[in-house]
Amino acid sequence: MTRSTRTSVPAIPAAPSLRASVAATAAAYALRPVHNAIPMNPPGIWFARQLIATFMAVGGPPMSGITVTKVREGAVRGEWVCAPGVTFGSRAVYYIHGSGYVLCSARTHRGLAARLSKRTGLPVFVVDYRLAPEHPFPAAADDVEAGYAWLLRRYPAADLVIGCDSAGGHLALDLLLENQRRNRPQPAAVAMFSPLLDLSFGLAAEQERRRPDPLITAHAARKLPAQYTRGLPADAPRLRLSIPKGTVLPPILVQAGGTEMLSADARALHEMVRGAGGECVLEIWPGQVHVFQALPVLVPEADRALARAADFLCAAMVTGTAEKVS
Repeated sequence: MTRSTRTSVPAIPAAPSLRASVAATAAAYALRPVHNAIPMNPPGIWFARQLIATFMAVGGPPMSGITVTKVREGAVRGEWVCAPGVTFGSRAVYYIHGSGYVLCSARTHRGLAARLSKRTGLPVFVVDYRLAPEHPFPAAADDVEAGYAWLLRRYPAADLVIGCDSAGGHLALDLLLENQRRNRPQPAAVAMFSPLLDLSFGLAAEQERRRPDPLITAHAARKLPAQYTRGLPADAPRLRLSIPKGTVLPPILVQAGGTEMLSADARALHEMVRGAGGECVLEIWPGQVHVFQALPVLVPEADRALARAADFLCAAMVTGTAEKVS
């Protein structure tokens, strides 16, 4: 069931905009064949990294006037992104980027981080975790955990929120479970954009049989996290994630596009959190592609969805719980 958060922005539209429909159709014809054909060898991975960086820069470039501060401190690498007029204070956003553990970086997500900073009025720290295949499991998970621990030395957990997308959603959920295991305080709330839950892409493949994803096939996409897991069994700890009943989790907002195969992962994550007794709000946006929130130049719904996510995160820090209505 899809539920709406209580926000100051319009509700989820009943149908996609014309621009969103055109973008999804264009992607199916122009990008899907290319993505499916890229080999997972060094030249192919190099090309895929350049392609996604270009796509992100064209679809969601950083706004002018932002402030970027690089961080290189021990095991922590990343960058602070502040929208114009945003300064450091008592609260912050921790952002965990996605793209299959292989492709993206803090730099590729600078535009999305800047818009999230503008919407929340907060500085956003984007962790630049190590990528596979150069750095296999558990490098990314370790780096994400190190980044959160670093932030906890600067901010109370109640004044921190997390944003994430795609494989960053898997990393964020792993972080929450590790927080529980290590008796470390949880952030105030988490907003997940098109989260990846099943690294085997089994859920995605089932969804794909009902509706092809306009960006890539499940068969091609599963090759990305395979570079990270390097032959580890699918049920290895911290790879196949499950939430024990009674786990203390922060409120979670999950947004996914209606055309993407990871909408199946979004629904499964929603059910998993609710089944464990946690609070989770699910939004499936009609006609939208994977991580559409990063593509405001291409789809007008991107800013609307990001505004709803920002309201959800800010409400959690103000009230101690993220408010929602049916």
